[in-house]
Amino acid sequence: MRIQGFVVALMCFALTGSAAAQDVLTAYVGAKIIPIVGDEIDQGVLITKGGKIVEVRSTDDRGFADDTKVVDLTGKVLMPGLICTHSHVGGIGGGDGSGPLHPDVRIYDSLNVKSSGFRRAVAGGLTTLNIMPGSGHLLSGQTVYVKLRGGNTIEELFIRLADGGIAGGMKMANGTNSQRKPPFPGTRGKSAALVREMFIKAQEYRDKLERAGDDAEKKPDRNLGYEFLTEVLKGNRVVHHHTHRNDDIITVLRLAKEFGFRVVLHHISEGWQVADEIAAANVPCSILIIDSPGGKLEASKMAFETGAILEKAGVLTAFHTDDWITDSRIFLRMAAFGVRAGMSRQKALEAVTLSGAKILDLDQRIGSLEPNKDADFIVLDGDPFSVYTKVLQTYVEGKKVFDRSDPKDYLYAVGGFGAGHDQQPYMCCQRAEQ
Repeated sequence: MRIQGFVVALMCFALTGSAAAQDVLTAYVGAKIIPIVGDEIDQGVLITKGGKIVEVRSTDDRGFADDTKVVDLTGKVLMPGLICTHSHVGGIGGGDGSGPLHPDVRIYDSLNVKSSGFRRAVAGGLTTLNIMPGSGHLLSGQTVYVKLRGGNTIEELFIRLADGGIAGGMKMANGTNSQRKPPFPGTRGKSAALVREMFIKAQEYRDKLERAGDDAEKKPDRNLGYEFLTEVLKGNRVVHHHTHRNDDIITVLRLAKEFGFRVVLHHISEGWQVADEIAAANVPCSILIIDSPGGKLEASKMAFETGAILEKAGVLTAFHTDDWITDSRIFLRMAAFGVRAGMSRQKALEAVTLSGAKILDLDQRIGSLEPNKDADFIVLDGDPFSVYTKVLQTYVEGKKVFDRSDPKDYLYAVGGFGAGHDQQPYMCCQRAEQ
């Protein structure tokens, strides 16, 4: 018991020390800075304090306050933390086989914060994730936006809204994923019909609440699913929609227009065929590029040029990992593929940072290196689009959450014995080897 007490005290001291360290004015100097907003700075200075960015500027004769901690990053590259708009790390478990529509399911009730997937993500420079249930349902549940700041419970990773609520959206899907035996639909037409029926019922629930006002006796019986769908209908929550084929994409746009909900199109293997229609609807896209397109018939026409085509059409575009489909540790390579296929360097950089922040309604806080934004950034040993470049350090709100020079972090960065295990207590590896 004495040893346990000592360990607890030591952990508390470490946490206190970490918080205190973030309150120190810290200047990261000498690196090439890619701020996303504004020109790249060959030799720059990033100053942080209290988890926020204070200043971004080029190196000049101006000194620092006497109490400033200076970190020399000469020869390195510094850019904002990466944002994945579509991830499945944490042992997700959303809707089940009881039906095709589960708006009441909250994905964070199934997430294991100790999952090794979170360690792989920070090893790849990811600092913010939209964690979603799978796509085997027309609606599989509510997503959650998290910061990879580390914590003992998933609540410590939540991004909070201004009213204290938990940030997140709604995951929907169409195409072949949700087509199976009853009670699931067997055709695309029936799939759309079920979605319409759900939204009509949600509209009726919303209208009853509005008519009831503060009169509790007139309010309908509480329905958790319709409560969240009301948020979607009001535009307070966005629908993240898995879709591949060109006709499925158009169906999503049709339903969004019919019911007035905001939507982000995910994957869109054939999005390059209907880019003008997507642009006309002013709908953003979260896209995926993999080495060998295919795996399912409706994804057979996936194109490396999708990002470039969407950029030309004026569509707000981000990349995502769909981890495990693409390992979080090689997220930057996806944007590099986009550049190789004709996407501009600037838009490709935005597609892994600021565009993702906009899609998640978080661009006032993250996505670029600007004063008053969260101090989420990564340190690289080369250009972000070089295959030889490695993530050296990852910071979330000024706290270092990954350091490649640390043997424990290095294990998750490169793989090997223990890297696929969930995070375990101190001395776990020594016990496992005995």
